[in-house]
Amino acid sequence: MNSISTTDSQTPRWGMVVDVNRCVGCQTCTVACKHANDTVPGVQWRRVLDVETGSYPDVERVFLVTGCQHCAEPSCVPVCPSGATKQRADGLVTMDYDLCIGCASCAVACPYQARTIVHDKRFYYGEETLQEKTVAHDERLGVAQKCTFCIDRVDDGLEDGLTPGKDWSATPACSAACIASAIKFGDFNDPNSEVSKLTAEGNYFQMHAELGNDPQIKYLYETPSVPGRDAQETDMNDEALTEPDNPLTGQAQTYWDLRAAMNFIMGGFGAGLVIMAYLMHLGGGLNEMAMFKMFTGAGVIIAIGLFFVWLKIGRKLRALYVILRPQSSWMSREVYAVAILYGAGLMDFIFPSMALHTLVALAAIVFLYCQARILHAAKGIPSWRVPAMPWMLIASGLLEGIGLVALVLAISAQNIAIPISLPVTGLILGAVNAVLWRNYVGNAQANGIGPHSRAILFSHTLKVHAIAHLFPALLFMLAIALPAVAATLIGAAGVLVLMGGAYWKGLIITRACHQQGFAIAKFPQRGSGKYAAPTLEA
Repeated sequence: MNSISTTDSQTPRWGMVVDVNRCVGCQTCTVACKHANDTVPGVQWRRVLDVETGSYPDVERVFLVTGCQHCAEPSCVPVCPSGATKQRADGLVTMDYDLCIGCASCAVACPYQARTIVHDKRFYYGEETLQEKTVAHDERLGVAQKCTFCIDRVDDGLEDGLTPGKDWSATPACSAACIASAIKFGDFNDPNSEVSKLTAEGNYFQMHAELGNDPQIKYLYETPSVPGRDAQETDMNDEALTEPDNPLTGQAQTYWDLRAAMNFIMGGFGAGLVIMAYLMHLGGGLNEMAMFKMFTGAGVIIAIGLFFVWLKIGRKLRALYVILRPQSSWMSREVYAVAILYGAGLMDFIFPSMALHTLVALAAIVFLYCQARILHAAKGIPSWRVPAMPWMLIASGLLEGIGLVALVLAISAQNIAIPISLPVTGLILGAVNAVLWRNYVGNAQANGIGPHSRAILFSHTLKVHAIAHLFPALLFMLAIALPAVAATLIGAAGVLVLMGGAYWKGLIITRACHQQGFAIAKFPQRGSGKYAAPTLEA
């Protein structure tokens, strides 16, 4: 879609104002959106949540309009590896369905649950009707889709000399159809626009403003025409957010499943093996031929992980598009890093040299770091975006590398002496990983991880510590004390380390992976009981 042209010196900044006092929950905006954008069953670009707290007669109830917030600092744009997600000069976040590969990076990066991926055709009546066939959008299959603020209506209206927000045909369908005038659209850069005037007094909130996205849907919590209804602070505690019917609670993400998790699991295994094999070679614990064999095995392991994530993307034939956004996407950078890793590894096999050994190891480090940042960039998943996540993945990858080296040496050592540096390094890395996991779980609530994910993390913490840290540490210590059976002991430690790494990564990616959820900063006083509208005095 082309950027708009404007005769004004100032570029518009399109956005919405939603008056939570006015919204009556009629869902007209949802229906209008579906009609205007031909979305299939189960897909709603514009949703209205019915939120109620308290007990009769002291209840608070509000209808919350949600959808893409067209953030000033959208977290979905930089993570897109193909450049399919873009932001125009006027702030609108757009989708190029022909570029999207369906990797779902944008979906897990969005804190507002505004992305949807549909892989199969869906029909309202079981079989495709003539109307559905006429308006079908096959280009949306297998790729991310979202609200566009009815970008075509806005652009076409501007070309016809109309004003979005004032003229019906130039205004997003949800706003144009709202029977209660609760949804207003306009230019926040125009001080004379209705949206600017409504928010001039600052009586609004932005959903999850603390994340720094600067969303451009602003919610009024006090209607100027009813000044007596002063808003109340919300009390969304753990008890409220764990209620099964609470629409504000974030659901477990389903975009990245075990196939995606395998990329992080196998990637950590392979990169860690390269790094540790290189370091042990430098220390004299591995000869060059043994290091080459481990490099080759690591390459196979990494390739398996990449194959699994390829199986997960929605448009597999577009896989090469993943390289198009290295300036911002950690997924793109991951591919470049692995390409350097394989290229340098091949050259090192043909023309072995210490310089090429080092380049292979450095590429593995970069690859591991890129993987760590991919998960950390998923801003919409609180359990992934924590500051410690990159360090956890890097430290885990290094420990898994030691585990694989230990396992390989245990199988092939026979009469070869096991270098004491191996179990010592395993002990140190195991301790680092144990501390990182303990801090991760201990600071989960402070880092914004929701109650559902926290409960899962707490219930599995003992198993993670036992499998990944405690038992391997005991075996490494025994290997130091009992050199006669060191090979067997470090082999068993290696197996446990690998099991532990796969366990905790699979846990956080497929189970402790609840989305951000929605938020209401203020509840308007409405309904019955003590929140009833004030009585007007004569």
